[in-house]
Amino acid sequence: MSPPNKRPMCAACLRPQSTCICRWAAPVSAVAEVLILQHPMEVANAKNSARLLHLCLPGSRLESGECFDPARLDALLAGPRRSLLLYPDTPGDASMGTAPAPPFDPAWAGDPSALRLVVLDATWRKSRKMLYLNPALQRLPRLPLRSMPASHYLIRKAHAPDQLSTLEATAYALAQLEDDEKKFAPLITAFDGFVAQQQGQAHARRAALAADLGSPGDTQDQPWLGSPG
Repeated sequence: MSPPNKRPMCAACLRPQSTCICRWAAPVSAVAEVLILQHPMEVANAKNSARLLHLCLPGSRLESGECFDPARLDALLAGPRRSLLLYPDTPGDASMGTAPAPPFDPAWAGDPSALRLVVLDATWRKSRKMLYLNPALQRLPRLPLRSMPASHYLIRKAHAPDQLSTLEATAYALAQLEDDEKKFAPLITAFDGFVAQQQGQAHARRAALAADLGSPGDTQDQPWLGSPG
């Protein structure tokens, strides 16, 4: 018996070619290095923005895992660049049994070429677990984001108004480090195109379902109950 036909996949974005997102990729050369640590549950999530971010940032690195091998993680974080964790201050860290993050020295932002931005791509709950399970991440200073605009992530629901997608948060952080919003604006434009594509595909699925049922009905997507990833 022959195996069932599989949909051809795009080798770059790892999605079926019919839903490929490569057309939205807008390469931007960041001065700081970017390391994306992606939770395994996000790898196959069609609404996830990390793969597009990786395509937009030549030289970025995308690694998947929840509890990383300590030696492997130490190697990923090794110098000569200083690693900064893109993660908000979380006063409740003590309840998790983790030490407070080292302070961020604003002087470091004066030379973004000496920095590595470490990004956790996960829901809020899963990112907290990744932080808890990987002590090396707990030891990283955190980069604070300033005056962030509202998220464009219309296809996933956040717990709080100031929560952003992985791509948005990284784009704004890089713009902040280089003091150049215009340079990284193409990433947000690419993200808007990606979101519009996902919305169009969801609309097409609802229309097809309604046609199959013979009635429009209520076929809205279920709300996503985590924080954007």
